[in-house]
Amino acid sequence: MENRYIKVQYKLYAPMGEGKDIQMIEETRDDMPYDFISGMNMVLDSLERQLVSLSDGQDFRIELSEEEAYGPYIPEGVQEIPVEAFFIEGKMDTEHVYEGAVVPLRNADGEQFNGTVVRITDKTVVVDLNHPLAGKALTFLGRVLENRIATNKEIEEYLNAQGGCGDCGGCSGNCGRCGGGCD
Repeated sequence: MENRYIKVQYKLYAPMGEGKDIQMIEETRDDMPYDFISGMNMVLDSLERQLVSLSDGQDFRIELSEEEAYGPYIPEGVQEIPVEAFFIEGKMDTEHVYEGAVVPLRNADGEQFNGTVVRITDKTVVVDLNHPLAGKALTFLGRVLENRIATNKEIEEYLNAQGGCGDCGGCSGNCGRCGGGCD
């Protein structure tokens, strides 16, 4: 299968809160549409499969079940970690570790992942390892701005960014393309 360069504008909706009312939780800006290369694990598989078949200028409404999106919410994904794991030079890293913060973590096998700080006590930091959208059905409403075969240069740039970080346009690690490693 060929890799495709796809650029879209979209609004993302999901059930939020106690009443599970559908709310918009993310929106691309006119000056910053979302773009990706298919076949490179850059977006949810179920979303990519549907976007790949669409044409330039085509509007879309793509609904994903929780299983197709980020899976069910797993209560066992909430873990207590000794507070000392978040110490720097003998003190709690309060600049980066606070309720609601997304913190980088590493397991015993060296795998890296993120967790959201739920609560901090004197002895532990409670971290939710579930994706923030786990357990939610997602609805993407948008328009395909571009869908074409990706160039070798685009694929190479993406692979370089995955290997350490290429030039993400001065995003300071906020573009989502390099795992937050840009400076």
